[in-house]
Amino acid sequence: MKKVVSLTRRAIEQYNMIEDGDKIAVGVSGGKDSLVLLNVLAELSRYYPKKFTVMGLTLDMGYDADYSKVQKMCDDLGVEYNVKKTNIKEIIFDIRKESNPCSLCAKMRRGALNDMAIENGCNKVALGHHNDDVLETFFLSLMHEGRIHCFSPVTYLDRTDMYQIRPMIYVRERDIRGVVKNYDIPVVHNPCPADGYTQRQYMKDLIKRLEKEMYPGLRKRLFRAIQDSAIDGWRDYTK
Repeated sequence: MKKVVSLTRRAIEQYNMIEDGDKIAVGVSGGKDSLVLLNVLAELSRYYPKKFTVMGLTLDMGYDADYSKVQKMCDDLGVEYNVKKTNIKEIIFDIRKESNPCSLCAKMRRGALNDMAIENGCNKVALGHHNDDVLETFFLSLMHEGRIHCFSPVTYLDRTDMYQIRPMIYVRERDIRGVVKNYDIPVVHNPCPADGYTQRQYMKDLIKRLEKEMYPGLRKRLFRAIQDSAIDGWRDYTK
């Protein structure tokens, strides 16, 4: 946990993610990334120089998932936690019958989460994207859209006057798995029919294979290239 906390704090400070008085909503899907992020921010909120509060927000997609263990974890952390039912699953799979559902699902979830954060008096939403996600998104944009692009560490949404922050951009997915295992984080099973059969999973496997078989250290070089590029939002505020 110490390593993950340290890397998360590094990103927060490097990209000015947190200010005094922030109320930050962590979008808790029930997966390992968002649950670890909630734990890390809850810990940082106890001693970080800039005073902020954190809460967990979950969108119930309509899969009848059980979030009772997540509620208990939040109670133990002393963190407020709210769940809101949605019909996102019904819209995507039953009404629209999307063959490639991930993009629409992500868009709908982002909008609903931002609205829920506003309802709960939050001014920032923290998302659980990690270092592996950064590289996979970069590859997906390059190969599917033909552009040099990636999500930003901090994004301002002028429509809702809300900031999205991604504090775990330096954290490897394997380290998140380690925290889940060592601290018995109550991960909620993802019942989505598309889970594990996505283009993102293909990119994940491709990067892993390239680094293992041909280009040792590829991940670090790719990430450094993103930071040194002109991609919006990746400027280092500590320099």
